[in-house]
Amino acid sequence: MANQSQFGFQDATSPIMEELVEFHDHALMVALAICSLVLYLLALMLAEKLSSTTVDAQEVELIWTILPAIVLILLALPSLQILYMMDEIDEPDMTLKAIGHQWYWTYEYTDFKDLSFDSYMIPTAELPLGHFRLLEVDHRVVVPMESPIRIIVTAGDVLHSWAIPSLGVKTDAIPGRLNQTSFITSRPGIFYGQCSEICGANHSYMPIVVESTPLTHFEHWSSLLSSQSL
Repeated sequence: MANQSQFGFQDATSPIMEELVEFHDHALMVALAICSLVLYLLALMLAEKLSSTTVDAQEVELIWTILPAIVLILLALPSLQILYMMDEIDEPDMTLKAIGHQWYWTYEYTDFKDLSFDSYMIPTAELPLGHFRLLEVDHRVVVPMESPIRIIVTAGDVLHSWAIPSLGVKTDAIPGRLNQTSFITSRPGIFYGQCSEICGANHSYMPIVVESTPLTHFEHWSSLLSSQSL
């Protein structure tokens, strides 16, 4: 959960988000090294008197052509690796379907019979004490911890986007199209997100809440919800 004075990412709760945070730090270190070198050269040029040098111009051109290429390779290789990891969906334990509407989400657990519900934001006047304003919902998405989850995202009216920052997940919900992604929650907890695509007047009032629980708790929750729907 983010706070007001936070400058960095939320705590990673999935392997993909951990990789994204590490790549972010790696890219910042490369950018810091480049900025430090440029500032040093600028200060050197201002402090020293310009004069002729014995260094051949071709050697200088060779250096400032090869060095940027090496830097780009150092940034591209881990970036491509993470992109392939984010697109990889290999034998998920469960499939979840999220349908965006104006302005709520519908969830369907396709591996279970008659297990679906609508998720609305809880109004501020009805919000229980200690819960987060504009982020809490009446029905949370409950998933088993440390299990590969495939989520299929679509929309029933306009463009939406299903996003959970701490999981490293952001998938557009497009009417008439199915987009899919996957995630694994590495620890139990409650993770918050919001629709990340401007979808109308109440765009900021359709939050997303994912609750990660041990498998035994998830089985109890799913059986209880199925019996209530019957």
